Amino acid sequence: MSPTARLRLPLGCILIMIVVLLTGLGCRSSGRDLSEITLTLIDQSWADKGTQRRLNEELDSFTKQTGVRVQVLPSPEGAVEQLATWRKLLESGAEVPDVYAIDVIWPGILADNLLDLKAYVSAEEIAAYFPKLIANYTVNGKLVALPYNMSMGILFYRTDLLQKYGYRTPPKTWEELEAMAKRIQAGERAGGNKDFWGFVWEGAPSEALTCNALEWQVSEGGGTILDETGRVTVNNPYAIRAWSRAARWVGSISPPGATAYKEWDALNIWQAGNAAFMRNWTSSYVATRAQDSPTRDRLDVAPLPRGSAGIGATLGGNGYGVSSHSRHPRESAMLVRFLTGRDEQARRCRRPSEPPTIPALYEESDVLTANPYFSRILQVSQNGLALRPSVQAGKMYPDVSRVFFDAVHAVLSHKQSSAEAASELQGRLVTMLKPQTADANTLRSQETATARR
Repeated sequence: MSPTARLRLPLGCILIMIVVLLTGLGCRSSGRDLSEITLTLIDQSWADKGTQRRLNEELDSFTKQTGVRVQVLPSPEGAVEQLATWRKLLESGAEVPDVYAIDVIWPGILADNLLDLKAYVSAEEIAAYFPKLIANYTVNGKLVALPYNMSMGILFYRTDLLQKYGYRTPPKTWEELEAMAKRIQAGERAGGNKDFWGFVWEGAPSEALTCNALEWQVSEGGGTILDETGRVTVNNPYAIRAWSRAARWVGSISPPGATAYKEWDALNIWQAGNAAFMRNWTSSYVATRAQDSPTRDRLDVAPLPRGSAGIGATLGGNGYGVSSHSRHPRESAMLVRFLTGRDEQARRCRRPSEPPTIPALYEESDVLTANPYFSRILQVSQNGLALRPSVQAGKMYPDVSRVFFDAVHAVLSHKQSSAEAASELQGRLVTMLKPQTADANTLRSQETATARR
């Protein structure tokens, strides 16, 4: 999840607002003019002022072009509460909201109650997006959302400190990162900054740790917890080695408190000027480049360090999907196509923004002028993205992620060895997923039999 501010709004309040909306909107007949239709969108980042301003501009433009009005329904603050709200609304058959913002790890959880957008979007349009993003939003052949923005894990580094200590480029490997962080940390502390650390990242037992740990192990060839068929693969020497290396960082080049850090915690240390390197999301780059950012003119970003198998940058971001209970599916799909389409993404990216989801936009000069870091993002998106196994795990993904980050956290906290944690985790996941794996195997057998007929 990207570090954006969240509005504290309980589920009960949202349900009351929906009742009011339904009462106010009344029954709409399919024969009415577009100008008489009001769609409702729920977006988990709506509480952020910058997002409000940007999305309001986009929705106003959509209304001017189509006549269809759009109301925005805010969401709860935390990711867990957001997903619970989405599920409650969709699984209850609520006709409002019409359009849902869909985090990249939610498709397998929400797919049953979202429309297949392939009925409303041409194959040519779909082919314009990054294939991995389309694959991530496709569940059992059903395209449940179109990608709106893209985020990924990247390495932030202090350009002034690299120059000060004689480094010409940021670290290319984890070993180089360790060496450079150690040397810069020692030098800055000797110079009087006793609070300085070499490397900050997100180690709290949360989805943020799932993302970090996935990057460590994928870069070493340790896989993504589950393979493409849903088979548990986490107990392997490459993942074990990656976890052990990260455990060495805690208290050496990273603060002992890193095991309690989420995105904003790491970013606060970085913004205070007390770290040489930071792992965070591309969305944090926009924050660090703001006019009031104290490190604005002393930073740059690079791909995460390589392991023996390459780079592994966890994919984040959001898409938009249409509720299968919406009374306005065609108009809702129009809104999704507008918000995620090339023209609107190009307009959005002419200011500092998160990376677009259409590769062709990375070739437009005005987009690159506003976002020079996009060239490095394109490099990673083509060869180094790591997908969390949310599609394979389906509705079980939150449980899979929880037991995974708990196991890794036990290693970082020196409560278990990597080998012990990986072995226990393998067994727990196999037991958890056994019924689902059996169902998935049955479905694949049926699909194979159908294809042979």
